[in-house]
Amino acid sequence: MLLRTHLALTVLVLILFVPHVTSKLLFIFVVLVATALPDIDTGFSTLGKMKGFRFLQFFVKHRGMIHSFTFCILLSLLLAIFWPVVSLGFFLGYGAHLFMDSFTKEGIIPFWPYRKKSAWRLRTGSLLETSLFLFLLIIDIILIILIFT
Repeated sequence: MLLRTHLALTVLVLILFVPHVTSKLLFIFVVLVATALPDIDTGFSTLGKMKGFRFLQFFVKHRGMIHSFTFCILLSLLLAIFWPVVSLGFFLGYGAHLFMDSFTKEGIIPFWPYRKKSAWRLRTGSLLETSLFLFLLIIDIILIILIFT
């Protein structure tokens, strides 16, 4: 799934959850970073292209352990223990990314190390993904207009 589609869903998540958190700017920042984070295991992603993350790509394969709800939950629990204010935002952003990728043809392994894949037929960059992006974007715009008018 392309970053723009992930961000369109993330904006929807933000619209729904921001009114219910106290540290709104921190929450928004964490959700946005967490949405891009699962793709650090590929050199084609925005974060994966950065030199600081390239070493990781030698140790994990794309859509492996890092693309799992197991990893998401473990990291969220660690954050809940050591930095509780960011744990919900991290879980929502990271989880939204995984949710979207579970519908792609490549799929994800949702409960790593259990190897069963969750996949559908959506191809990254396809017309169907573009349609999904536009649908989410329209929903985002409608909700923003309804909230701020």
